[in-house]
Amino acid sequence: MAIETLYDKDGSLAPLQGKTIAVLGYGSQGHAHAQNLRDSGLNVIVANRKDSANGKLAAEHGFDPSPVADAVKKADLVVLTLPDEVQPDVYAKDIAPNLEAGKTLVFTHGFNIHFKTITPPDNVNVIMVAPKGPGHTVRWEYERGGGVPCLMAIHQDATGSAHDLALAYAIGVGGGKGGTLVTTFKDECETDLFGEQVVLCGGLSESIKKGFEVLTEAGYPPELAYFEVCHELELIINLIKRGGLDYMRYSISNTAEFGDYYTGPKICDDDTKKRMEAALKHIQDGSFAKAFRDDYQDGFKWFKQQRKENAGHKVEAVGKELRRMMPWLKPVELTDDGVKAV
Repeated sequence: MAIETLYDKDGSLAPLQGKTIAVLGYGSQGHAHAQNLRDSGLNVIVANRKDSANGKLAAEHGFDPSPVADAVKKADLVVLTLPDEVQPDVYAKDIAPNLEAGKTLVFTHGFNIHFKTITPPDNVNVIMVAPKGPGHTVRWEYERGGGVPCLMAIHQDATGSAHDLALAYAIGVGGGKGGTLVTTFKDECETDLFGEQVVLCGGLSESIKKGFEVLTEAGYPPELAYFEVCHELELIINLIKRGGLDYMRYSISNTAEFGDYYTGPKICDDDTKKRMEAALKHIQDGSFAKAFRDDYQDGFKWFKQQRKENAGHKVEAVGKELRRMMPWLKPVELTDDGVKAV
């Protein structure tokens, strides 16, 4: 059965007219949601520390950042765009005490509801609108008149209007143009975590590092290794985005396509698939969520150590130097103060 997909024509902004939408957090997703909803003609307020970088950015964008508790008191819809790990504490301290019957909680990821680290009362709506793209893309696509596809889910419908509110919200952030797919918190959460860990982030990062190590340990120049296992990824990904694997294979050389079929299955084989299945079970049974929460409660010690070790990998050092030679990429570097242009 095909998944239901909704567009602008299937709903309207009317369910949100006259309501106050509080976006909690002005980070990657928060800044895009707040600005897109405001530009759609809706009443939006922002909760964020005023003295933080994101708080200052919100002020530059014309918002007056307030404390979370104050924003929740004023809001009809409370949008959690805060990091997954901090949401439960913020919910317990500042949201739950100010959450009146009939209000709507909006999530952009199913993690805390699905794994029950947040348990809302029965008298509020609980919905999700999750754009399938980074916040900057969500904003950029909206500004150019388009929209990033969104996932929409209803966990709890206390007022009978949760579906209409969720669709209106999706339309407000641009999802009505890109297409809004109706799903569940469970399916969004588990597939999202699987994609991040096995392919998009975990699998890709490790493939880049291992490929770089194999080439350099075999005596090839690290600069060539970087170009072959990292820099050219964008070319392949863009082809796949435009027309799938078939179009990518049509666009590359016969040598490359032959190598795809000849070597790919030897690298990612049935044993790899079994490990992927194990990773999915680790997500489904809550083991990953527990490990994530436990490490956060322990000050993210393991997480910070992994970040430090990976930042020291030679592929990062070589890539940094090569990107400086290519200003058209608009390269950036991470510093203790955040991201800076090179």
